[in-house]
Amino acid sequence: MLFFCWGRPSPQEQKACTDKSGVFNYESKYKGATAKPVSSLKEDRELSKDGFLLNHARFLVGSGLETYEKGKTALQTWRHFGLNWTFVDPKTPIQNGAKFCVCVKEFLPWVMMPLQVVYVNESRRGKKSAASFSFGSGTLEGHLLAGEERFSIEMDENNQVWYEILSFSKPAHFLSLIGYPYVQLRQKYFAHQSVNAVKKHLTAS
Repeated sequence: MLFFCWGRPSPQEQKACTDKSGVFNYESKYKGATAKPVSSLKEDRELSKDGFLLNHARFLVGSGLETYEKGKTALQTWRHFGLNWTFVDPKTPIQNGAKFCVCVKEFLPWVMMPLQVVYVNESRRGKKSAASFSFGSGTLEGHLLAGEERFSIEMDENNQVWYEILSFSKPAHFLSLIGYPYVQLRQKYFAHQSVNAVKKHLTAS
């Protein structure tokens, strides 16, 4: 079961996709695993034994509380997916249990890939007002991949603001299986395009 669309997917087509997508397509024991530190996932032998590969990217996007708050808004309004070849409906709520589609333009058709928000975390800590906002989403039946992805914005103790992408995934369809090296390249390409989209939002007046 895959969800294709010849034109840019409409909100109605995206809803039809999520309505048909069913349940998570990866093991329940890994649900919420991207909330863990990167080092913990890298050391998780069971994760790699089950065929999952990690994808991690972290970018310095600025400094200060205003930049952090703008970065948080960027994630909450899906600006990090504001690209000409991939998008998420910006009205999608960032809340636990919300289903949505990542729409990706691949050659001729668009592909709609269903996911569900697994968790939303926000924290402020320490005397220097370090803060972070993150959310993780798991793949549903009908997605080309099986796994989970986390997006986060963080202001550290030195007031530096970081944008981070962390995911683990493996092929869930023969198309992604035979083209997995290409999928991995696209993940890295997305990371660099995504941080540019976030930076564009941060510098907008």
